[in-house]
Amino acid sequence: MRLSSDPADTPAGAAPPRPGGEPSAPPPADAAEGVAFHPVVDLESGAVLAVEAVPEAGADPDRLDGAARAEALRRSVRGAAALESLLPLVITVPAAVLSPSDDALPLLERELRRSGRRPRDVTLMLGPGLAGVAGRTVLDGVHRLRGLGFRCGFGTAAVPPPTLSEAAPFLVRLDSEHVAGVPHDEARTALIEGVARIALGAGTFPLAAGVHSLHQVVPLRRLGVRLAQGPLFSPDGWQPGDRVRPLPDSVMLPTEPATGQGPRVAEFMGPAATMGEDATAEEVLGVFTGDTARNSVILLDKWERPVASLDRVRFLLAISGPYGHALHARRPAVRLADAPRTVGRGLPALTALRAAGADRDRVYDDMIVVNEFGQCMGTVHVKDLISSMSQ
Repeated sequence: MRLSSDPADTPAGAAPPRPGGEPSAPPPADAAEGVAFHPVVDLESGAVLAVEAVPEAGADPDRLDGAARAEALRRSVRGAAALESLLPLVITVPAAVLSPSDDALPLLERELRRSGRRPRDVTLMLGPGLAGVAGRTVLDGVHRLRGLGFRCGFGTAAVPPPTLSEAAPFLVRLDSEHVAGVPHDEARTALIEGVARIALGAGTFPLAAGVHSLHQVVPLRRLGVRLAQGPLFSPDGWQPGDRVRPLPDSVMLPTEPATGQGPRVAEFMGPAATMGEDATAEEVLGVFTGDTARNSVILLDKWERPVASLDRVRFLLAISGPYGHALHARRPAVRLADAPRTVGRGLPALTALRAAGADRDRVYDDMIVVNEFGQCMGTVHVKDLISSMSQ
């Protein structure tokens, strides 16, 4: 899943196509009843990056029986699909779905596909009951979720740090009672900082819940938190398509010294050739021979984050050398790859050019442009940056 799903070429109000091209049926008008929506906001730009669908207040979902739990999930999916067809979805689910005996996940997957959404566009946010689930059950359950194609989120930070680090969910929600202490409560602020560091070290994005004041935004950003929810951004009753409260310029200033001015690397970005990290060298060779203008192939993990980069010249030299095809063709291409050179999409082009020159052996390798989640958006040719900066 990329940060935002590609807009479908469908008329306004029409249901998005199903995977494979079959149009999905429009959801009923009352599909969103019983579902509350919350925007997930980027603290760096103020943009809405995703929409969370939560069953409205009622019985504790972790204590519902299987049928009631399945109905609550079905309602969330239908409500989200009725009102949001473009942005990624975060769907709150009870921690009980981690149990191998729970049959809610296949039902959820079917409902998503009927609505025209793919599991890869959805993060399942496991409810607060997760704190009471044994670590081994959590790890096994997360593995099952990923096997079905879903992303996984922890709906509470009240889990043992080893479990958070080993499970490496996509999101972890920082509990609102802790976020409420930022920045004046030193103990709670230190707790937020610690969890954020553990999360970021595991490749997980911390999400601050219950943000209610502008005074919290800059401290949270400095602690490494860039995703947030709360009454500061949206009132009760907010629905997808509604505006969120814009962040004023006073809190949008960079938390680090400016690194340059001028055009951004995103202005020079082109589409990337991407493959899974388990792609074979023979498959990569097919990409290069099929497009003689292609400079690189980027290998992505299951979250579409770059893990390796294959430069055309070095790759072809390796595989076309003596016994090269026999040695490498059917083996993982990552063996011939280099570490990815990534740049944020908002980075000034001049800064990116200086970074490219820091590695003399790879000066002209493509640079990989990533979004706020570290996902690959495209590539930039260094020669294009040089040409632009010289004008």
